[in-house]
Amino acid sequence: MNDDDNDRETLPTTGVSRRGFITSVSTGAIGVAAAATIATAAPVEPPAGAEIPAGEVSTIGLTVNGRRHKMLVEPRWSLLYVLRDQLGLTGTKVSCERGECGACTVLIDGKARYACMTLAVEADGRDITTIEGVMKGEELGTTQQAFADEDAFQCGYCTPGQVMAAEGLLRINPSPTLDDIRQGMAGNICRCGAYAHIFKAVAKAADLKRQGR
Repeated sequence: MNDDDNDRETLPTTGVSRRGFITSVSTGAIGVAAAATIATAAPVEPPAGAEIPAGEVSTIGLTVNGRRHKMLVEPRWSLLYVLRDQLGLTGTKVSCERGECGACTVLIDGKARYACMTLAVEADGRDITTIEGVMKGEELGTTQQAFADEDAFQCGYCTPGQVMAAEGLLRINPSPTLDDIRQGMAGNICRCGAYAHIFKAVAKAADLKRQGR
């Protein structure tokens, strides 16, 4: 049998010549090796200020509750997703995810912000405080204690966001009036309707903070 006959000999079930089969297998092996090399390559950082294509990652630095984190994030990731799913800080709650309820409120550079409406890349270099960060070691922080004392919750799901909104308000205005409190807490919804107790809790937290507690 000559080479031409060998080339024409086919595998019994596929109709592919032996040489064609060997060539296709070799090509596939090369493709798999190349894909593995690409998958393990280090991510390429885009120039500062450049648009990041979907699916690519960027390095950001976040200071969360006093601890510095350097991490790779996709441009579509929200700060809420990074805090909960990447850093394990689940005190910040997921609810509407469209900036309407306030359950995800955190402090960014001391100001109350919705984590669901903030991209992680927007928080690069910022100082972030979550509900875990206002505790005093293993004890409740001042505002948390005031909420507990005034029974300012029912189901409790919105409470972390309420506390963080109150923290943001009191850092800007240490001596708020009732109207100031109502306005400052207006971005946080309590479906249980514990607003009267929430307002009392914020006022009590303000008094305690003024006393240095």
